[in-house]
Amino acid sequence: MVSRPADYCPRCGTSLESTTVDGRERERCPACENVIWHNPVPCASVAVVDRSRPEPAVLCIERAVPPGVGEWTLPGGHMEVGEEPAVAAARELEEETGVSIAADALEILDATAMPPRNGKHVTTIHYVADWTDASGEPLAGSDANTARFWSPAAFDASGETFRPIHEQWFRAAVTYFG
Repeated sequence: MVSRPADYCPRCGTSLESTTVDGRERERCPACENVIWHNPVPCASVAVVDRSRPEPAVLCIERAVPPGVGEWTLPGGHMEVGEEPAVAAARELEEETGVSIAADALEILDATAMPPRNGKHVTTIHYVADWTDASGEPLAGSDANTARFWSPAAFDASGETFRPIHEQWFRAAVTYFG
């Protein structure tokens, strides 16, 4: 299994050839007959919503590392081997913002297959949580230049840019709790 298209067999290093397996075009090693499964990478994100403000706001980060340096997104990232999705989302939240929340306080907002980037496919489970269930103060951590709460109106007036696709979960999170 690979997360990006492969040219060579990860087992033996032989150049791959295309073949049809299970009705789909796949790469296969002619030497060891290994089929190379190109699978998506699992990720998790969390939108923490502060409803105590005059206008509900969501905790976001400004990315400090590629892809999307300078763009805003929800805290999130790759799941670790053996890690439950909600645990990954809570871990990423704390790493990127300094804010802690228990994994069992997260509710599923959505699950999506993201558009591929450089051959890498990502499937993300998006969570939402209430700020009253969190502890700590937003402070940029790994992968972030800044961590702060944004309301949709303040974000729209700011001239800032959201990562493509991610803005829809920011806006959905604001209305999640009704």
